[in-house]
Amino acid sequence: MTEDIKRAVREGYGNVARAGLSSEQESMQSIASAFGYSAEELASIPAAANMGLSCGNPTAMASLREGEVVVDLGSGGGLDVFLAAAKVGPSGRAIGIDMTPDMIALARKNAADGGYVNVSFHLAEIEAMPIESNSVDCVISNCVLNLVPDKDAAIREIHRILKPGGRLAISDIALKKELPASVSSQVAAWIGCITGAISIEDNEQRLRAAGFEDVVVQDAGSDLNAYREAGSAACCGPAESASSCCASPAEQPAVSSCCAPSSAQPEASSCCGSEPSSEPAASEAPTFHDTMDDLHDTFDVNEHAASVKIFAVKPR
Repeated sequence: MTEDIKRAVREGYGNVARAGLSSEQESMQSIASAFGYSAEELASIPAAANMGLSCGNPTAMASLREGEVVVDLGSGGGLDVFLAAAKVGPSGRAIGIDMTPDMIALARKNAADGGYVNVSFHLAEIEAMPIESNSVDCVISNCVLNLVPDKDAAIREIHRILKPGGRLAISDIALKKELPASVSSQVAAWIGCITGAISIEDNEQRLRAAGFEDVVVQDAGSDLNAYREAGSAACCGPAESASSCCASPAEQPAVSSCCAPSSAQPEASSCCGSEPSSEPAASEAPTFHDTMDDLHDTFDVNEHAASVKIFAVKPR
């Protein structure tokens, strides 16, 4: 089951990385704004670093200082790494960790395009990071720990790399009540950052068990409907530029996925503006945005889950 989850997450977010999403699209700006990013912050980094995957703004609560070393877990296109790099300055370092090759490739391209010299990105899983013990001042993350099957292993690894006195500042999704069985049984729903989420109390207990102190898990009060209200941003791109092949299943039952092979879509010969191709079809694994749309059709996400701010300190 663990490997199935990792494979689904890797494929789903690989599709997102290849979709061409960016802050140049109003829907991506809207999602980022709903979870705490200012227009100035988004304008200061490569547009392709923002793909509408946030559930908070960890750099805004991390109190990063000049010269610090910060690690971003599940760094995606580099959004939070680039914001952190500006805060720690040329004497500091911002390091991204991601297990999806397409995300690492995109982040490195964004770093080159932006001329960043104090950032680096590593292809690795959070449970086994290529970072020295006791070497990091702050660990940040944005809607990623819920995706990790073995959360205890991930938390232990975070504790290992932090310096004594180092801190954890994470935005994530936590559960307020038990999920409906129809949702919790779906491997694909892990991609939507819901099925793999744990309760606020469980987050606190696991962090303390790993040796952290001053643990706080706080409901940010954000509306998780922001993903739906901003418009679908499925594997073929943002809704405002998408054709009807990216419509919801209820609107287009004959199409199982807007990125399905053209042979599976006889009525949708121009998927999201692209003509049929003889090239191999993209993976049909659902993306974060696909799954969030489906989840909002299934149950009230805000009733069961919340965007949370997680703080913790490694004892000195």
